[in-house]
Amino acid sequence: MNTLHALACMGAILVAGAFVTAHPDTPKPMPAASPIYGVTLPEGYRQWELIAPALEAAPLNEIRTVLGNRIAVDAYRRGAQPFPDGTVLVKLAWKQQPSTAFASATVPGAATTVQVMVKDSKKYAASGSWGYGRFIDGKPADEAQHRTCYACHEARAKGHDDVFTHYAP
Repeated sequence: MNTLHALACMGAILVAGAFVTAHPDTPKPMPAASPIYGVTLPEGYRQWELIAPALEAAPLNEIRTVLGNRIAVDAYRRGAQPFPDGTVLVKLAWKQQPSTAFASATVPGAATTVQVMVKDSKKYAASGSWGYGRFIDGKPADEAQHRTCYACHEARAKGHDDVFTHYAP
């Protein structure tokens, strides 16, 4: 076998190998899921629409932004309550810090958490139809931190389908 033929064969093997690893049926690694609810970080959530921003006072001192998938945004715009199954809300949170460019401004500092709510009335019937996920540095927080989610939402946002955030048009 000559060198050119050998290189062509190796190229075919590499192309075939690249095709197999990139094939859509090839299983992808499962993202880390939250304890209790099994919620994961939704793919592409950083490109979702803004629902509303918020400031959290002491002791957390956070800037928070809630994003929603298309189902969530449509429900908010229609004023639909309760939210339909398939609604997903993601809250991004950062420590507040003073702006170095504009003295009276507060800007995001270090990221603290990404929190996810998923509406599925069958799967999450025991927790008001919502599943919860709290992630720190992309990894799920421990089970103790997830135990408080439903109780807090039920106690403080019952009249708004257990959702704190109101739409900021």
